[in-house]
Amino acid sequence: MRDYELMVVLDPNLDEAAVDALNARIQTMVTQRGGSIESVEAWGRKRLAYPIGRYRDGVYILSRFQMPPNAAAEIERSLKLTESVIRHLLVRAEGLAPAPAPVAAARE
Repeated sequence: MRDYELMVVLDPNLDEAAVDALNARIQTMVTQRGGSIESVEAWGRKRLAYPIGRYRDGVYILSRFQMPPNAAAEIERSLKLTESVIRHLLVRAEGLAPAPAPVAAARE
């Protein structure tokens, strides 16, 4: 099993339910191929650094997971065929800093 990090930029016109459904679909793809999800961070809607097609904004989702090396190509192929995905990047997380722990709200 290898550690992977996946950043997905989705169509900004998707509603919250569609974003959640697509995120669940990505998690299902990983688990069906023998992987396990470590963390998922929804960064929300952000301005793109440069326009991609007709989009100036995108919905960002960062996922960290473990899976067998041969499953990475299948997931990338599936993401390329998904119309709601503007861009994606799947990298091996070897040598990357561990995912930060959620910050607790400060007490007043």
